[in-house]
Amino acid sequence: MADQELVKIKEQVYVDPRPAEYFTRFHERARTREPDWVYEATRVLTSWISWLAYRLRTIGADRVPASGPVILAPNHFSFMDHFFLGVGLRRRVRFMAKSQLFAPPVQWVYTHGGVFPVRRGKRDEEAFITARTILGRGGCVVMYCEGGRSRTGQLSERAKPGIGRLALETGAVVVPVAIHGSARVRNWKKLEFPKVTVLYGEPFRYEAKPDSTREEHQAVADEIFGEINELYARLDSLGRKGAIAAERARHRVARSDRPAAV
Repeated sequence: MADQELVKIKEQVYVDPRPAEYFTRFHERARTREPDWVYEATRVLTSWISWLAYRLRTIGADRVPASGPVILAPNHFSFMDHFFLGVGLRRRVRFMAKSQLFAPPVQWVYTHGGVFPVRRGKRDEEAFITARTILGRGGCVVMYCEGGRSRTGQLSERAKPGIGRLALETGAVVVPVAIHGSARVRNWKKLEFPKVTVLYGEPFRYEAKPDSTREEHQAVADEIFGEINELYARLDSLGRKGAIAAERARHRVARSDRPAAV
């Protein structure tokens, strides 16, 4: 019944007819330059929208390492998920976005904001080269396990292998993330604005294995997606208040475990 309440969105277009060469300039910029003032301007604007319209609350953002290569691995329901992720973090995050979004005039915002394209439906090596380059400089890259937005309001049945490949090829820290409530963000057309909660999980990493196989990529992707499912189920069962209470308890335990000052 809940799924029927979702506002319908357009069918996904997986194949971008433009040649790979069209996106070379976007990859070159992402590999050689950091996001500029456009990132901060967009972050400020979308932060206010997130807080006021969607009553966004982030939980456990301190689990994301403040420096070093990090892969943020969230579920994906809404075009706003990119912004919900970045609001609670001090460090700048780099997004891998579908190539269809790179069209005038918004492509200017994406490129200056540090976003880079991936051509879905193809084996886009350029996207992986860009992601590895950013991580190699100690950056933070967002990659959705499900590959694209879920249309049902439920998590997908299985992850795509891409995130497993990136984790194994780089050995970067992986932080699973559950975004709860964003499936109904598109209901703004009906003047319905859901509460959105972002829960960051415990970081972990895999030893770098550049020669890993597709089967290994899928196995790792499934493990990461399993962590996301657990976080999402926690929000479902505890609710926002319960998850916040659990997080506060975690902080109290962490403080009590610290050695006393001499």
